[in-house]
Amino acid sequence: MESLHIAESLRDLEAAEWDALLGPDPASQARHPFVKHAFLNALIETGCASARTGWQPQFLILRRAGALAGAMPLFVKSHSYGEYVFDWAWADAYARHGVEYYPKLLCAVPFTPVSGPRLLGVDDAARRTLLDAALEMAQQVSSLHVLFPTQTDAALMQERGMMLRRTVQFHWENAGDADFEGFLGRMSHRRRKNIRQERRRVRDAGVTFRWLRAGEITQGHWEFFYRCYRTTYAAHGSRPYLNLPFFVQFGTRLAQHVVMVVAERAGAPVAASLLVRGGEALFGRYWGAVEHIPLLHFECCYYQAIEYAIAHGLRSFEGGAQGEHKLFRGLMPVETLSAHWLAHPAFARAVDDFLERERRGIARYVNELAEHSPYKAV
Repeated sequence: MESLHIAESLRDLEAAEWDALLGPDPASQARHPFVKHAFLNALIETGCASARTGWQPQFLILRRAGALAGAMPLFVKSHSYGEYVFDWAWADAYARHGVEYYPKLLCAVPFTPVSGPRLLGVDDAARRTLLDAALEMAQQVSSLHVLFPTQTDAALMQERGMMLRRTVQFHWENAGDADFEGFLGRMSHRRRKNIRQERRRVRDAGVTFRWLRAGEITQGHWEFFYRCYRTTYAAHGSRPYLNLPFFVQFGTRLAQHVVMVVAERAGAPVAASLLVRGGEALFGRYWGAVEHIPLLHFECCYYQAIEYAIAHGLRSFEGGAQGEHKLFRGLMPVETLSAHWLAHPAFARAVDDFLERERRGIARYVNELAEHSPYKAV
């Protein structure tokens, strides 16, 4: 017998049962740390993703004969913050025509622009059941949006009538470099020289770096990291999405995925960045500094990450959303996906037309970026 229900938290679901939906063994589950039970549960338990913050959990849970057969991380959203796929213009168009855009239904990992499975099912039938149920739920609000799904999930969503949208990120791919100098050797003379100059300026400022893993990261490290993270948000006049309890819980329960880069000068920490390992991939997620040191951001967030990935034989490093400056530091443009369904027929047609024009623009943009590749012509 098959049953569907909505869960407003993950506390009643076994972590092992949830994670088994990501793959049959620990290695396959490790590829998707952000969709693991521990990560999503930490966001909810610490109040970062809650009704109070505009992220009301409404997870779809599918069971067969009592066993978990599928799950879909859904949230009812009252705004569009923390998504990294921007639909503010759509919300504004609704408002100008006197139509409510919020609340909307969102399938995503909060505050995390990393592609991964969004329809967690033991088979294709379970995935289809979840998506059909989500589309039915969306009839009660303005729309359904699925952010950063896999190609497989996106194909099913398009089959079910959802509109696909493309955005651009910047990723580094390991070409078998033996070390950072090997990576630089693949670049044009100009870009290689520029990176060496940037790294030299940071070294000349007296900054050194440490990579911390698992048991090496103490409560004091997390407190310092959070101070950096919070300071960076404040410098941009905004408030951070995440709190210290989230980072501590994440670092404790998913320690095997966490890498902290700590920058020090004269024996004192001055900056930190947080990287996440997922299988053969490395993800750059958060960073901050307590004092301004020119070019430290590039070193802490990109060069240290690439150096770590090479040293540990990782396949790729994803630098997160946006940022053309990443191109000149070895990260190449990659298209990512989202899927959208709007209940209002007229707005759905207008958005579909917009997305078709946007797709052509994105394709031209990616081609133009590729023409400015920092790597030597092959």
